[in-house]
Amino acid sequence: MEAMPMDTRYEADAISDVFQLAPLPLWLEDFSAVKLLLDAWRAEGVSDLRAHLEANPDLVRKAALSIRVIAVNDKTVELFEAESSDHLIGNLDVVFSRDMLSSHMGELCQLWERDDGFESQAVNYTLSGSRLDVQLKARILPGHEDDWRRVIVSTEDVTEREEGRRRLATSEAFARGLFEYSPISLWVEDFSVVKALMDEVRERGVVDFRTFLDVHPEFVGRCMSEIRVLDVNQHTLDLFKADDKAMLLSRLGEVFRDDMEQHFREQLIDLWNGNLFQQREVVNYSLDGELLHVHLQFSVFPGRDADWSLVQVALTDITARKKAEAYLEFLGKHDILTKLYNRSFFVDELNRLERKGPLPVTVIVADLNGLKAVNDTLGHAAGDALLRRAGEVLREGVQRPYCAARIGGDEFVILLPASGEAEGLQMIADIEELVEVNNQFYTGAVLSFSLGLATSIQTERLEDTVKRADKRMYEEKRKHYAEVGGDAGKPGGMRSRDV
Repeated sequence: MEAMPMDTRYEADAISDVFQLAPLPLWLEDFSAVKLLLDAWRAEGVSDLRAHLEANPDLVRKAALSIRVIAVNDKTVELFEAESSDHLIGNLDVVFSRDMLSSHMGELCQLWERDDGFESQAVNYTLSGSRLDVQLKARILPGHEDDWRRVIVSTEDVTEREEGRRRLATSEAFARGLFEYSPISLWVEDFSVVKALMDEVRERGVVDFRTFLDVHPEFVGRCMSEIRVLDVNQHTLDLFKADDKAMLLSRLGEVFRDDMEQHFREQLIDLWNGNLFQQREVVNYSLDGELLHVHLQFSVFPGRDADWSLVQVALTDITARKKAEAYLEFLGKHDILTKLYNRSFFVDELNRLERKGPLPVTVIVADLNGLKAVNDTLGHAAGDALLRRAGEVLREGVQRPYCAARIGGDEFVILLPASGEAEGLQMIADIEELVEVNNQFYTGAVLSFSLGLATSIQTERLEDTVKRADKRMYEEKRKHYAEVGGDAGKPGGMRSRDV
């Protein structure tokens, strides 16, 4: 064998020194067997290499095992925690294990398309078993373009960067999960245009924003139209009966309507006064028209105070609570059997009319005829049914601003504010007509009232007006029992065929 010329040996030594002293882990590898495999697959008619490899995954392993490592530099030995280059090369099955084949498929596809090398991101392992995320860059050395016998591969350790990305992805997934699967309705909105509109008003010298809105009520509607909804979570879609986000966002006018504008007006006033976190109870509507009572929490995201470009709105459905409160309020003011107002409401309303009017007040006292006889002969269930019928008649005949209340077992009072005797007589006529219709509709006990009327006078307390109406009711009751041939204790309120 001829001796290598001195200059050539010097150049080879210099290249070797550069390779060993490079600050980046480097591998010198022989890819000639890989090239033979790729050429063979082309000869077989393979056109889509990725599809071919996915259908034949063993070919990826075959190509990987055909690569021969010629040398590694000191940085590579250090990175993979090896004792020497021989130690590292002798344990490549540890380095290139588990996740490596999936990235190697991508490298083969790049080599299929280009003839200078490849770039990829892969997972390797140190000889102690630690995971390494590495950025690979491979180049076929000049003079070996036809046989790929010399390929230099740089291995950049990007583990810290990828760990950061993974932590960020995990954090984002966690935050997204909290948002998406929160048990309350969450909205992310952009209020920046609203902020700009309010700033314009302030620049015009407006100080009293509430008065400004009184004069320019259209400003509220304009601000509502400029809110941009960026995202909503799944609970929002469920609450508002929307199939998807596109459906909800295209029909926001059905959600925020009627009383909502007044609530939003107060929200704008709070924002004007610098309150970037707000809570209030508001009314929305689902897309099927159901009224929703919600507790609204509004908050400008930290760091977005200057432009309100990111706002979170949380809506908690309190409809059930509101219905329960309304029912409790109903129970406090109404008689459960007849659904009319109760005695407590009657007393409060009488005192209110005494203080504030409007006067005159006409009072009608009504007593149900024959209730005791029905209870005694047919039982209390039949008596309750008769009372319910009385409630139906009075609820139908007495409409706002008038009111009817059950103040005793068979006693009722009707209050007609700002009404005189003529209005009272008309009310009595209406009730008697409704009673007649009711008796035609129901069989069994006859529904009948004894009615007494009185209209307040200026020098009289309303309690005395009630007493006068009550006295006249008893006069009518005596006439009723005289006509049916009995007293208050006899079944005078029953049909003759039932006696």
